[in-house]
Amino acid sequence: MRHYAAYGSNLDPARMRAYCPHSPMVGVGWLEGWRITFAGEEVIGWEGAVTTIVESPGDRVFVSLYDVHPWDESQLDEVEGVVAGTYRKLHVRVHTLDGDVTAWVYVFNGYEGGLPTVWYLNEIANAAGKAGAPDDYVSDLRSRPTRNNSL
Repeated sequence: MRHYAAYGSNLDPARMRAYCPHSPMVGVGWLEGWRITFAGEEVIGWEGAVTTIVESPGDRVFVSLYDVHPWDESQLDEVEGVVAGTYRKLHVRVHTLDGDVTAWVYVFNGYEGGLPTVWYLNEIANAAGKAGAPDDYVSDLRSRPTRNNSL
């Protein structure tokens, strides 16, 4: 099995089914010692910063786990920006109710900083809700600062 831990808009099971039709969601869990943040606003330049995660003792990030089929992995790498060099894969330990699982995440290749648009932040919060994230986690996402534009 090749597990992928989604933490941003890929938390949405319908979105992942569209990208990776051969790769079922197999559970949810937490990345302990990590926090969700944003980066790349000045580098990517399209509509604000994008999600990433950084190590942060005492914090945690809610994730959905997917068993990614090799047919889908290359598609996902391209969609997530690995092919372009925007993101890289990093293996992490995910804590689940059934025990720990090793999975990969996509991490931005660059420094943390920048603000997401209102639209993008809502996409992430909605995806977290669809994946079953606790209400307080979703509320925390929705309360983050955003760029003034709402595109």
